[in-house]
Amino acid sequence: MGVFNKEEFNSFVLDNSIVGFFEKPITLKSGRMSNWYVNWRDIAEDVFLMDQLTNYVIAFTKGLGLEPDCFYGVPEGATKLGTLTQDKWAKQSPYYSQGSHVLPMGRGKHKDHGAAKDKYFVGVPKGNVIVLEDVTTTGDSLLSTIDYLIEAKVSIIAAFGLTNRMELRDDKQSVQQAVEAKGIPYHALSNALQLLPLAYKTHQPGEEIAKAIEQEFQQVGVEKLILLQ
Repeated sequence: MGVFNKEEFNSFVLDNSIVGFFEKPITLKSGRMSNWYVNWRDIAEDVFLMDQLTNYVIAFTKGLGLEPDCFYGVPEGATKLGTLTQDKWAKQSPYYSQGSHVLPMGRGKHKDHGAAKDKYFVGVPKGNVIVLEDVTTTGDSLLSTIDYLIEAKVSIIAAFGLTNRMELRDDKQSVQQAVEAKGIPYHALSNALQLLPLAYKTHQPGEEIAKAIEQEFQQVGVEKLILLQ
């Protein structure tokens, strides 16, 4: 497994149409309107592509010098990613054997009663954990998951987003700031500031959409985005 290459990962994103544009804005899961999307769901339905994606996640982890015991995906968007990454990570370990690695999973719908380990999980993450999310916009799902893990006394060493939309939350924090306020480092394998100019060049959705996206970033962006030169 090679070293993580950001340009290669960005090409993987673009080649698989994970980033795209809407002629008319749609409402995102976060409740915000947008003329562009990041959609990792199609990747999650393909075994070959998920194998490639987990390789990227593991290479990214090693590049940061992190040595987790467990990967855990935010329910439900990153459940498959967490499970498959953990399976591959465990099998690469020299200590891989019966009982050496847990295979955790979160509940999409929480139980109303019981201890945190039963309310939120079907198998609790153990050891030093990296939390995985597919897309972070406001980061609410990621932050809620972190809170559940903390309640279950799980040790979190980092949180990864496959793609950071680079937007400010309603409290004017970035997702990175909000996660790190909980004492957890946040890292993104890709982000909107790098991907959108590349995707715009590839798809050429038109100046009207470009202006709408630039205005989006003026309103909720961590940094200014320029698509039209």
